[in-house]
Amino acid sequence: MSEALSQHYAACADMLRKEDPDRFYACLFAPEGKRAHLHALYAFSLELSRIREVISEPLTGEIRMQWWRDALCGEGRGDVSAHPVAGALIDTVSRFGLPVQALKDLIEGRSFDLYDDPMPTQGDLEGYCGETSSALMRLASLVLADGRDPGGADATGHGGVAYALTGLLRALPWHAAQGQLYLPGDILERHGVTREEIVSGVATQGLCDALAELRALARHHCEAALKAAPQMDPLARPALMPLAVVPLYLKQMERKGYEPFRTLITAPTWRRLYALWSLSRSL
Repeated sequence: MSEALSQHYAACADMLRKEDPDRFYACLFAPEGKRAHLHALYAFSLELSRIREVISEPLTGEIRMQWWRDALCGEGRGDVSAHPVAGALIDTVSRFGLPVQALKDLIEGRSFDLYDDPMPTQGDLEGYCGETSSALMRLASLVLADGRDPGGADATGHGGVAYALTGLLRALPWHAAQGQLYLPGDILERHGVTREEIVSGVATQGLCDALAELRALARHHCEAALKAAPQMDPLARPALMPLAVVPLYLKQMERKGYEPFRTLITAPTWRRLYALWSLSRSL
C-alpha cells in the first residue's frame, strides 16, 4: 500500500473516531487487517450523511452526490483518488470486488436527506433504512468475507434497519429543528400528531406514543437480526457489531423523564465498549 493510500485510510479512521465513534468502536472487534476497509465504507456513509449540513439548497447536494456516483464509476473529474475518503473507498471496492451498484443505490437513498419531504409510511421508512444502513452493513460483511457471499442477508437487512431507526430517533431534535421529518406519516396520523407540532418541538402524548411504537419496531428488527446471525459466515458477523448500542440507546429513551426534544441520548465510552464486548461474545 502506498504512503498516500495509507494516509487516506488513516484520515477515514480519524473521521470516524471524531464523528461516528459507535461505528469506530465496533470496528475494533473486526480483524485488524479489515478495519481500515470498514473505516473507508463508514467514512463514505458519513460523508453522504453530512452533505445537507454544508449546502444551502438541494441542487448543490445533488451535485455532490453525482460526484460520488461518477467517482465510483471511474468518471470523476480531476484526481478523484486524491480525496481521502474516495481514494480509500475506491481501493476497498477494488480489493474486495464490492458491487458498485449497491453503493450507487446507497447514494440514491441518501438523496432523501436533501429535501424536507415527508416520510409517507412505515414501509417507506424501513425501505430508506434498508437502502442506506442495511446496504452498508451488507457491504461490511462482504469485506469481512474477503468479497465472498457470507450469507446472512436477513441479519444485515434487519440489523441495518434497527441501527438506522435508533439513530433517527436519537437525532429527532436536530432533524425537527431543520424541518426534516423521518417519522412516518401513517404512524403519526394514527396517534394524532401533526408535522407542525414536531418541527415546533412540541412533545405531545401522541408523539410520545408514536415514538414508543418506533422504538418497538427498532427492537423487533434488532432481535430479528441477532436471531438470523447464525446464518452468516462467522468471519462476517462483526458487521453486526454496531447493533450493540441499539438496546443501550432505546432503554435510555424509555426512562422516566425522557423528553424527545431535549434529552441527549448517549452513553459513556466504557458502557458502549462493554455492550460491544458482550455482543462479540454471543455472535
